[in-house]
Amino acid sequence: MQAITKLVTHGRAELAKVIVGQNQLIDGSLTALLCGGHALIEGVPGLAKTLSVKTLARVLNVTFQRVQCTSDLMPADLLGSNILNLQSGTFTLHRGPMFTDLLLVDEVNRMPPRTQASLLESMEERQVTIDGVRHSLSPLFTVLATQNPVEFEGTYPLPEAQLDRFLLKIKIDYPSAQDELEILARHNTLTPALGDQAGITPIDPEILHQARAELRQLTIEASLFGYISEIARHTRNWPSVSLGASPRAGVSLMLVAKALAALAGRDYVIPDDIKAAVLPALRHRIILRPEAELEGLDADRVLTDVLASIEVPK
Repeated sequence: MQAITKLVTHGRAELAKVIVGQNQLIDGSLTALLCGGHALIEGVPGLAKTLSVKTLARVLNVTFQRVQCTSDLMPADLLGSNILNLQSGTFTLHRGPMFTDLLLVDEVNRMPPRTQASLLESMEERQVTIDGVRHSLSPLFTVLATQNPVEFEGTYPLPEAQLDRFLLKIKIDYPSAQDELEILARHNTLTPALGDQAGITPIDPEILHQARAELRQLTIEASLFGYISEIARHTRNWPSVSLGASPRAGVSLMLVAKALAALAGRDYVIPDDIKAAVLPALRHRIILRPEAELEGLDADRVLTDVLASIEVPK
């Protein structure tokens, strides 16, 4: 647990130098990186989603690329393409932003379906195919995508197959009154150096590799496997749900629970870790029936009801 403790402690401390509050976003991003998964971040504009991801890349000392999604974004804009060198008569691969450790996909729901599909292979297999040739991506390759929950004009709903590739969905809200006062105070004395995130102390990227290895060694009792399975299976039979959680969702729930246990400083998983992991791990993986949505239900409310109906293992 030494590497995990060092990564989490250092990451939280350094991010707090730039980001005020937003603990769910910070811990959720660290969870995704610990598990080797991807995260979908949902929140209205102005909540420091982009700034958090940029700062996280600097803290972890990993390569970083950003893609600003638009309705005319093409797959080659993400993957890159082979460029003909007229002097030598040979093709050279011009690598796109996908060839990085941490990829920020800003406003992912503005990306057209064809380009969204180009993300699937990279998110699942950490490789891309360009002109029939496969190219491996970084072992640390992680997609942190943002989306605006209130603006729908010019957007394309993410297909279920792509949503299932995200390990977790992080929902963030407005800061508290105290945090908002702190934001104003910081910006009142903002200097160009602070704007460039000066003062951030990077960590050795090897720590992240070690932390991932330690996470796999965390203890989870066999009885908790049954608890995770029951949660997933209940969503498939729940009256207000038309599409429940898949087996992959159950695996994701287990991974997120292990990461939450690690963030809490434990090397074993307890039922409370699983309960805390249910919303971020499953909220984007279930589809409600139209009549349930008309009644004002949402995925978080349904999953909370599902949890309440299942006996917690002792």
